[in-house]
Order: sequence, then structure tokens, then C-alpha cells
Amino acid sequence: MSGLSETERKEFRKILSSMKQADLLSLSDTVTNKMILVENITEATETILSFTTNAEELLRRKKLYRDLIFKYLAEEGVVMPPNSEKHQLVKRTLELWSSSKDSVNHSTKQPTASVNEKADVSFDPLVLGQQFCQWFFELLNSQNPSLGQQPQDWGPQHFWPDAKLHLLSRTGTEQMAEFLGAELVSLRFLALTREERLLFSPNLEPHGLKALASPHGLVLVAVAGTIHRDRVCLGIFEQIFGLIRSPLKENSWKIKSVNLKIRGHDALGGAEVAAPALTYNSSELQLLCS
Repeated sequence: MSGLSETERKEFRKILSSMKQADLLSLSDTVTNKMILVENITEATETILSFTTNAEELLRRKKLYRDLIFKYLAEEGVVMPPNSEKHQLVKRTLELWSSSKDSVNHSTKQPTASVNEKADVSFDPLVLGQQFCQWFFELLNSQNPSLGQQPQDWGPQHFWPDAKLHLLSRTGTEQMAEFLGAELVSLRFLALTREERLLFSPNLEPHGLKALASPHGLVLVAVAGTIHRDRVCLGIFEQIFGLIRSPLKENSWKIKSVNLKIRGHDALGGAEVAAPALTYNSSELQLLCS
């Protein structure tokens, strides 16, 4: 019996369907140690999924080429730097599938008072920051038509009515703009991906992500990352979100404020962009949070 979850089986089907037939048949031979004879793509796919007990092990197989995983992530709205190594792509894929399983589990469980109290006591802003960034950037990137996928449910409903966006762009010339209100903020973000066709790849490693919570309920999430158009890396970004929990929905957060700083290659002076780090330190974030 397969040890793969339903999510893993479904997503592996997407990856395997993009493989060449010869590679797929060869992979089936490898997974089964040539114990099972398959004659077509359908049989090979089912055999691979049935005899695989570990998702990471299958992703690391030689026949699952780096470019296959890179393309899969892009189609799912997860943009990685073009020079990402295979082990980084495998790690990000497993994180994506894990978050999908968590969301499914969360939606099927009925919360109890004891669970809610425990969650409040053990609240970790960094965990919230990681989950929020995965959700936000996958949602935002899905609006980019170059990915060729169905856009997810973007709109002002994810922002508080008085939300504010402060945008600073250094791409040749310096431009600064502010947008007030959920509708305008939502539309400006939409223009970045749908019209300008930008793709955001956040760095969720410790040096690229910080999160702080205030006693009053505001959570600040700061993240750095790279910006792409098609397969070209255009520069880096730093973004600070101000999040406030919605009192009407369990464990639901909305965006109160966003500070987005974009720097193109010209403004970087040759600095490393593969995994950019935050320039904001904890003290600066603490001032914003107070």
C-alpha cells in the first residue's frame, strides 16, 4: 500500500504527466526494482504511486529532473530563482504540499474551546508569518497570466477597509506612492502581477523572514525575496505586512498595512540576489509594532 497522502498522489500525477514516456517507464522500473512490467504511461504512473512510500524519496529520483520540478512549482504559482538547485526545489515542493494538507485538515476539524485557548497561549508569530507568506505570494502570483493557470480568489476582501500600501521602487529612478483603502491596495498589487507580469519569490529562510507581535494584536511580518518576469530575475524586494486578526472568523487574519520596497539590478550594485536577506533589524520592526 502506498504511503503517499492524497495530496501527494494528486500533485505527483501533475509532475509525472509532464515526463517523457521513456523516462516514466524507466522510473517505474527503478521504483519497483524491475519487478513489475508496465506497458504504457497510465500503468507506469499508477505503479510508481503505488510502490512509493516517501514523497521526498521520489522527488529526489534522477528521472525527476530539476526542470520538471521547477516548471511544476511555477505552474502552482510558486516562483523560485532560476538558479535554484534541485534540493531547494524539492524542499519547497514538500513545504507546499505540507501546507495544503494542513489547510485541508484545518477545514475539516471543528474547533473546541480548549483548542482555541491552547492556540492563543502557544501563538508563534513566526509560524504565522511563514504560513501567511506562502498563502499570500501563491495567491498573488496566480494572477500572472504568464503562468497559464486559473487565478485564485484575489480581492479587497483580504484587506481591512482602511488598509494602506506604501510603495518605494528603485529601478533606474526612484518612485514613491501611497494607496489608501482595501480596493486601491488590492488593485495596485493586482497590476503588479496581471499587467506588469511580475512574479514574487519570497525567501522564507531565517535570514529572509522575521515576525513580531504587539500586545495590542498587531503582527508584523517582514520578508525579503526576488522579483522575476518570465525566467529573468529583475531584482529584489522587501515587504512588511501589518496583520490583524478578524474577530468574525476563527484564525483568520487580514492585511492592515503593507510597506513594499523594490530594487532593480541597477540599484543593487552587483549584490547577491539568489536568497536576499532582510535589511530591517528586530529593533526597527519593534518600533513599527509599538
